[in-house]
Amino acid sequence: MYNESISKELCFMIRVREDETWMLEAIAEAKKAEQIGEVPIGAVIVKNNEIVGRGYNLRETRLDPTAHAEMVAIRDACDRLGAWRLLDCSLYVTLEPCPMCAGAIVQSRVKRVVYGTADPKAGCAGTLMNLLQEPRFNHETELTSGILQQECASLLTQFFRRLRER
Repeated sequence: MYNESISKELCFMIRVREDETWMLEAIAEAKKAEQIGEVPIGAVIVKNNEIVGRGYNLRETRLDPTAHAEMVAIRDACDRLGAWRLLDCSLYVTLEPCPMCAGAIVQSRVKRVVYGTADPKAGCAGTLMNLLQEPRFNHETELTSGILQQECASLLTQFFRRLRER
């Protein structure tokens, strides 16, 4: 019993460390968005411990309301993998997915979503509703939240503070 408890705790700690590593990659993507004046949201998609998709917010740059970080990363991963099903993939994103992105995540069959900070205005991974784990859909996604929450929230807070100061 004691060894089993230690083993579970060790597995949990390893998973959190891995999640933090990949979230740092998503934060790096978010900073790319910030550098071009976009809202700093970033995402990466990981399969077999390798990044297969990257994206950051490009709505203003592309004049495309669907160019959210998750959508860009999903398109990138689908292109790289040559498939629309992202089975056995994990998506790491700095901000909780909106309804559109949650729908794309379900449709692309992403296995797991890890997000940094909640979105009180549009969050559809538990804040306003949970579309990722809706049992009436044909796919349910594993969900982890709050990984590097302070860092992810700070990116957004600082960005909007600077925007208001202009």
